[in-house]
Amino acid sequence: MSMAEQSSYIWYNGELVDWESAQTHVLSHSLHYGMGVFEGVRAYETDKGTAIFRLEDHTNRLFNSAKIARMKISYSREKINQAHKDVVKANKHSSCYFRPLAFYGSSKLGVLPDEDDVQVIVAAWEWGAYLGDEALEKGITAKISSFCRMHVNSMMCKAKATGNYLNSIYAKKEAVREGYDEAILLDTQGYIAEGSGENIFLVSKGKLYTPSLVVALDGITRNTVIHLIQDLGLELIEKDITRDELYIADEIFFTGTAAEITPVSELDGITISNGKRGPITKQLQKAFFDIVTGKNEKYQHWLTYVD
Repeated sequence: MSMAEQSSYIWYNGELVDWESAQTHVLSHSLHYGMGVFEGVRAYETDKGTAIFRLEDHTNRLFNSAKIARMKISYSREKINQAHKDVVKANKHSSCYFRPLAFYGSSKLGVLPDEDDVQVIVAAWEWGAYLGDEALEKGITAKISSFCRMHVNSMMCKAKATGNYLNSIYAKKEAVREGYDEAILLDTQGYIAEGSGENIFLVSKGKLYTPSLVVALDGITRNTVIHLIQDLGLELIEKDITRDELYIADEIFFTGTAAEITPVSELDGITISNGKRGPITKQLQKAFFDIVTGKNEKYQHWLTYVD
């Protein structure tokens, strides 16, 4: 089923419009030069109704990305938050994935955009597990990409900017072309950075490790998992990680709004441990889904109920 068949309305510059009417011109600046900022957000079905997970954190990161990109969003954070609720209600979703996006329109071409021509949308559609429903249990295959994550002085890595993801597309296409599900990018020093759209963790001898946020995006699901690791009394170490440390890890998993918590069962043709989801990954998955479905009272403040 296409996204258009799943949703009827998109919030576009302050109004709910029909899916077919949410159009922009072929000469839109962002289409030609790749400058826009966006988020990925999820809503889950709970016993109290549909709840959007960490909406304020996502919206804050959207505005931070715009600040880094020197892009002026003319709507308030409160207005963007309300747009998410309005889209859920209009489309009658019980659970969904959101795509808020700010981009430059068609008033001007040339590298320098028109800062008064920033368009904003919030769309939503039903989207299951990003890497497949079975992946959450059985895990996925991955490869170390030949493409490096951008250097901090070549691109602004803390911005969730559309153009940054050309790097991810190159890596993802290469991985899939060579028969893998996902790519892992190194930084320019040769250390593990992140997946094409996910942060990464490994487990070794009962301890968890994750790369520091030098070039990796400050993931909201990554932050959530860090809280869960602390709740479970486990130890987490942020450090430079080499690819061979991944090969001999007991567990590897990706985190992200789309990917949620997805284990990696094979890397570069090497089976990770016994090739199955590990016990710590499984424990963190359960804790995560308890939170997003409203079953953990401690983290109710992370849920924004639509009604």
